[in-house]
Amino acid sequence: MGKYTKLDIVNLVEEEDVEFIRLQFVDVFGMMKNLAVTSSQIEKILAGRCNFEGVDLECINRDVHREYFLKPVLDTFEIFPWRPQQGKVARLICNIVDADGKPVETDSRYILQRVLSEIEQEGYMFHVGPECEFFLFKTDEAGEPTTELSDQGECFDIGPVDTGENARREMVMFMEDMHFEVDSSYHSNEAGQHEIDFKYDNAVNTADNIITFKMLVRIVARRHGYHATFMPKPNSNLAGSGMHLNLSLAKDGKNVFEDPEGENGMSKEAYYFIAGILSHIEGMTLINNPLVNSYKRLGSGFRAPFSESWSVEKRDTLIRLATKGGNGARLELRSPDGAMNPYLSIALILAAGMDGIRNKKELPVVEDGSLEKQLPRTLQEALEAFKKDTFIQNVLGEKICEAYMTEKTKEWNEYMMNISDWELEKYLRRI
Repeated sequence: MGKYTKLDIVNLVEEEDVEFIRLQFVDVFGMMKNLAVTSSQIEKILAGRCNFEGVDLECINRDVHREYFLKPVLDTFEIFPWRPQQGKVARLICNIVDADGKPVETDSRYILQRVLSEIEQEGYMFHVGPECEFFLFKTDEAGEPTTELSDQGECFDIGPVDTGENARREMVMFMEDMHFEVDSSYHSNEAGQHEIDFKYDNAVNTADNIITFKMLVRIVARRHGYHATFMPKPNSNLAGSGMHLNLSLAKDGKNVFEDPEGENGMSKEAYYFIAGILSHIEGMTLINNPLVNSYKRLGSGFRAPFSESWSVEKRDTLIRLATKGGNGARLELRSPDGAMNPYLSIALILAAGMDGIRNKKELPVVEDGSLEKQLPRTLQEALEAFKKDTFIQNVLGEKICEAYMTEKTKEWNEYMMNISDWELEKYLRRI
């Protein structure tokens, strides 16, 4: 991303014929929202005086009126490359503040910024690189999504077997137009499944990039007649889609996780960090895997993790240690999926890992890397684990915790009341 001043943006809006500016933010569940404002209001936009109804952010207490304001992050200014070249559309990602300019405690971006600020005072920097999987499905005549896969390709296939390669190429081109640094893109393991990985960055930039990426992928897919979904497990017979996160920690410019003399080339701090994550992984699973459907991916037998485990080589492990390659020593957390709120997930992962370092938590070692404990197997189990972990709750704050517990309890109850096609096929004729 560029480094912009307010004057830079005013000039760019005029020079590039920008007509609309979308002020983007996410609600507590990581769903992108925006307020579209014409460029004639650029001074008001840059002054952070565009307001909205706060209930749409929090998804709770809908009878309570709260007025919040969108404070744009200048360096996130980007022009959408897929929109018309006359009367262009740009965006600014925003922090959410109250009338006095104070951060709002239900702003997910603020939660991550706060956790990062705490470690930066100790001299640390945290970088995250995502591996983003998604499916492409065909659409019907009305443009609505179907469950028909876009192709029957396999990992690393090319056209004409990979019928989504043109869409994926355009996604990458638009990403680069918006200053992403794309590492790779390819057809993934399953029919209709794709993966695009972009370079690690500081944690807030990565979370911004993930929400931008998801929007971009869905828009480009529609341009090619497909529906893109980050649903964790859209097909019973195929592997699901994850959002693996590669994690690295630096202090004074040095990779904290790296120690050529250490076990597996990793430092003691790396193992403390892993122990911190594992000590809170059950509690944070509700955030990393927030849907009923998320738990049909975990433990599905398709290389998705289901136990609290770590390893150097095993592909179904929860945390994989990596010391080779151009990015240096890093950890890969493999449980999160694309439905997560990236700001909250990354904040919790960092807070838990640093809890391990600060308290020098020891990592139990067993023969196969498994700690013989399973991740929550259902959304209900994840809710119960979340309620027990006061550390996780303190990181998120009372209001975000209330929103998750309220909404996800409702989602679980709705799921339990619903009669599925599987139940009808299994029991209707026999019982």
